[in-house]
Amino acid sequence: MIRSALFATAMLTATAGAAAPGESQAADAPAALPFRATVLADLDSPWAIAVLPDGRLLVTEKKGRMLLLSADGKQRRTVATVAVDSAGQGGLMDVVAAPGFANNGHVYFSYSTAGPGGKGVVLARGKLEGAAGSERLGGIETLFSARPFVEGNGHYSGRIAFSPDGQHLFFTNGERQKFTPAEDKTMTLGKVLRLTLDGKPALGNPLAAQGFQPEVWSYGHRNLLGIAFDAQGNLWEQEMGPKGGDEVNLILPGRNYGYPNVSNGSHYDGRDIPDHAPGDGYEAPKVWWNPVISPGGLMIYSGTLFPAWKGDAFIGGLSSQSLVRVDLDGTAARKGDQWAMGARIRDVDQTADGAILVIEDEDDGSQGRLLKLTPAPA
Repeated sequence: MIRSALFATAMLTATAGAAAPGESQAADAPAALPFRATVLADLDSPWAIAVLPDGRLLVTEKKGRMLLLSADGKQRRTVATVAVDSAGQGGLMDVVAAPGFANNGHVYFSYSTAGPGGKGVVLARGKLEGAAGSERLGGIETLFSARPFVEGNGHYSGRIAFSPDGQHLFFTNGERQKFTPAEDKTMTLGKVLRLTLDGKPALGNPLAAQGFQPEVWSYGHRNLLGIAFDAQGNLWEQEMGPKGGDEVNLILPGRNYGYPNVSNGSHYDGRDIPDHAPGDGYEAPKVWWNPVISPGGLMIYSGTLFPAWKGDAFIGGLSSQSLVRVDLDGTAARKGDQWAMGARIRDVDQTADGAILVIEDEDDGSQGRLLKLTPAPA
C-alpha cells in the first residue's frame, strides 16, 4: 500500500484562519499547505507513536504489535506482541518513553483487555533491551487497571503523560460510553488519574478526601484521547464530545469538567445536554468544536522548524480527516489552523529537529501511513 511522497502536494488541501473560542471554524477555499509530507512507512492500523532520544520510533498497532522503526522508517522490527482485546475501539493504544529512558530503557504503554465483569484499559511498563537489530521489550508488568471493568468496546482512552519533573504519570480513563461513571466517585472511569511511576496513587491527589478513588486528579470527562504538558507546566487534554462538543481542556486539580451533566454537544439520540454556562460549577473547555473534529492524539510543539507554531497544540482529526492547530497562550487557547489531510489522523508527535510526525488510522479510506511534515519550499 506504500505510495509516493508526492501524494502530499497532490492530495492535501488546507482550511486556515482563526476562530474565537467556542465557535466553529468555517472552511475557506483550499490554500497552499505550509508543510510538505513525506511517507516514511506503511503500517497496520497504527494507534500511537513515540520518538526515542536517538530518533528511532516506537509505534503501536491496534491488534497488539509494537514496532521499533529507524528514524527514516526504512527498518523495522517487532519488539513486543501484547495480548489485547481489539474489538471496537480497543487494542494496543498509547506508548511513551519514560523520562529516564536513556538510562533505564523503560517504555510505558496502554491496552484494552477482557477480565472479570467486562473489559477495561490497562497501564503497563516494559524495558527495551538487546543489541541493535535484536531489540525486544522485556520485563513487561501491569501497573494499573481501570476500575471497574464493564461491558462494551468503546471509550477506553488510555493516554499517558509524564509530569515535567518526571516524578508522576498522568493516565486517562474514558467513561466507556456509560455516561454516569464520569461523575461517580467510586470509579476511575471518566477521569484523569495522577499516579507514581509504579502505577500507585500519587500522594496529594486532590479528591481522595472527598471519597473519590485515590488516583483521581480531575473528573467529568468523556473519551480523553490526548494529554500533554506545555513548556510552562500547564496540563492540556482533548476529548471527544458526544454529537458535537469536542473539547480542549486545561486540566486543573480536583475540577469537574461536567460530562454527562453538561456538554456543548447533544446525545446521539437527539436528547439535549445543557451547554456549559458561567456559574454552573463545572470547568468549561478552552476550545470546542461543533461540528466535531473527532480528536485523536495531542502534541505540544516545541521544535524550531516551524518557529511560528512553537508552544501550540497539534491534534489529529479522525472523522474530520485533518491536522488541527490550537494557539496556546499561557492558560488561554483559541483555534488556529485546520488542514485537510485526506485521511483520518490518529496521533501526532515531533522529531528532535522539529519535524511533525502524524500517523493515519487505516479506516474509512485511510492507509495507516506514517508521515513526516517539514516546511514547504518557499
